[in-house]
Amino acid sequence: MRGFAFSSIAFGIFTVLSSLAIYHLQIFDQLSQPLFWTTSLINSPLKSNMSVARISRNVVKKVFAVEQAEGQGARVRRSIGSGALRNLTPFLMLDHFRDVGSGAGFPDHPHRGQATVTYMIQGSMNHEDSLGNKGSLLAGGVQWMCAGKGIIHAEMPVVGAGVPLPVGFQLWVDLPKQYKMVEPSYQDLSPEGVPVAYPEGPEGPVSVRVISGKSHGVESPVRPLGGCWYFHVKLDKKGSNIFQDIPANWTTFAYIFKGRVAVGDTPTAYESYHTIVFSNEPEATGVSITAEEDGTELILIAGEPLDQPVFQYGPFVMNTKQEVEKALIDYRSGSNGFEKAHIWKSEIGGLRD
Repeated sequence: MRGFAFSSIAFGIFTVLSSLAIYHLQIFDQLSQPLFWTTSLINSPLKSNMSVARISRNVVKKVFAVEQAEGQGARVRRSIGSGALRNLTPFLMLDHFRDVGSGAGFPDHPHRGQATVTYMIQGSMNHEDSLGNKGSLLAGGVQWMCAGKGIIHAEMPVVGAGVPLPVGFQLWVDLPKQYKMVEPSYQDLSPEGVPVAYPEGPEGPVSVRVISGKSHGVESPVRPLGGCWYFHVKLDKKGSNIFQDIPANWTTFAYIFKGRVAVGDTPTAYESYHTIVFSNEPEATGVSITAEEDGTELILIAGEPLDQPVFQYGPFVMNTKQEVEKALIDYRSGSNGFEKAHIWKSEIGGLRD
């Protein structure tokens, strides 16, 4: 996602860098030059065994998702990937799109080195890519796209009279370095294909849509390249609670988009449009979340940290500066995953002559 509408690119890597920077101003805070940062190193290995005791993690950071312009006439709320929460391995960006007018969207743009996860909670979105894939993502559906070595695609929300406004999320997840240059692939789930867990039974006040990972005995068929659990949690009644197990050492956060929640035993209430990042004590086995209002909803996401540097320029996410420069050369020359960079234009993106 994120409307990287590229104009023709002149020869030479520095011309490419200058051209791309123009189209990335809406994506990152400072793109007059390539944006580079390095993740902190994770020294301890992943521990998969979880204690029987339920010990909740706590909140260590709270970030308000500020609304900003994005793509072609769209607006999103961004938390991860903003200046306030730049580095949260393995997560690169989280956008909550909810204000998309007619003709607005995310036209033709490339990716390399990450997975993009699009989850619709209302309305629908059309998708098309340079490999010939196309279709529609409906409310409740998931598209888990591994960009791998390179793909160009367009994502255009469906807007019109009598059509529900498109609302959803897009998460960017860094790929482990050994998977950066794999062939692009998709794992799509229809609304009916997303399994649902009911911790207190089907008539209870808590439900969990299991987009990836495991929750209360229910497992998603999605198999990401790298550990990532993604849940849509609904807490229908004030005071309803969920304890979600989380693998030890994994980075974990929640984004609240309806209502308010409390975490663990603390009385602090966290409001809608906030991302809350959880602690990572070795004795903690998961996170306890309690609704402070009826009709509370959130996404709860956890991922295995990556012991690797992150060098990023817009939609290109690699491990070294040289790899990012190579991605730009490949895009300019139309090679190594970007063979159709200069000849393909989507039908839905509105960029055809």
